[in-house]
Amino acid sequence: YEGAPVDDVRGATRLAFENLIATALRERVDLVVIGGDLYDGDWPDHNTGLFFVKGVTQLAEEGIPVAIVRGNHDAASKLTKSLRLPRNVHLLADAKPETVVLDQIGVAIHGQSFVTPAVLDDLASAYPAPIPDCFNIGLLHTSLNGRPGHDNYAPTTLSVLQGKGYDYWALGHVHEYAVLQEDPWLVFPGNLQGRHIRETGAHGAVMVTADEAGIHSVERLLVDSLRWHLVEVDAADAITLEDVVRQVGRAFEQLVAATPDKIYLSVRVLIKGKTAAHGELFGLESHLREEIIGQAAGQGIDRMWVEKVRIETEPVTDAVEIAARSDAIADLQGFLD
Repeated sequence: YEGAPVDDVRGATRLAFENLIATALRERVDLVVIGGDLYDGDWPDHNTGLFFVKGVTQLAEEGIPVAIVRGNHDAASKLTKSLRLPRNVHLLADAKPETVVLDQIGVAIHGQSFVTPAVLDDLASAYPAPIPDCFNIGLLHTSLNGRPGHDNYAPTTLSVLQGKGYDYWALGHVHEYAVLQEDPWLVFPGNLQGRHIRETGAHGAVMVTADEAGIHSVERLLVDSLRWHLVEVDAADAITLEDVVRQVGRAFEQLVAATPDKIYLSVRVLIKGKTAAHGELFGLESHLREEIIGQAAGQGIDRMWVEKVRIETEPVTDAVEIAARSDAIADLQGFLD
């Protein structure tokens, strides 16, 4: 609709990457690791690759190395084959597992890139033994033993990863943040930026602090610029459309209050429940949507976008209740049944 933040939504992923680079520089990190899927398949925009190179070049200027494995999307991308990466970027091999040792910081990174978009072998099982006197990181693009909503690529098990004896496993492919265990640490940081309504909530990376004694902290690092949310409103107490609109407005206020100021919100509104307003809602759907958009605008023009409004309400009186009545409506219901 008019006024929808099309450019903000399209640019959110790039802004999240810029936030990651800025944080890495500010925190003076020793290393950045990326678990794959930098590019989306055959996306033809070469500027996307140049944008990535610009970011990692900023890290190179500060002496920060970057280690990457290609994932299923990268393996299908022409960009990964044509871009010349800065010297600080270590793109791990795809023919077999590779180990990169960074002597200056005492870190060894073990990993293997995808050679094709659909890798069905357990890549981790062939990863090498840890390097003595190093902090050993396993870098792997994987669905592990199967994750909802994700193709079952490079499947493996917790026991395989544990058996490698590494200090930390940096896992890619799954877009949701998850800490699978802490000894050793096995972490899906998720993607930097939620891309659509199925990727709701905060997104970002993970900051690991470690030294010769081991890992001291693993902290979530939120870098997203736009967050998708499903706003569910139970309209059971509503009598009119206006009542529902006020409920939605209160839900918006609570969401905005709980969200940092710099984060733009993209919301889908789901109105549900048995309600006396049911008939009016379905009779005035377009009006309801306009009123809800108005409630979002009231939160600040730079705060919220209504992606969609869905109505899943029911009338207060259902067919069973009608059948139990002793009037003409009950007779009609019985005839229809």
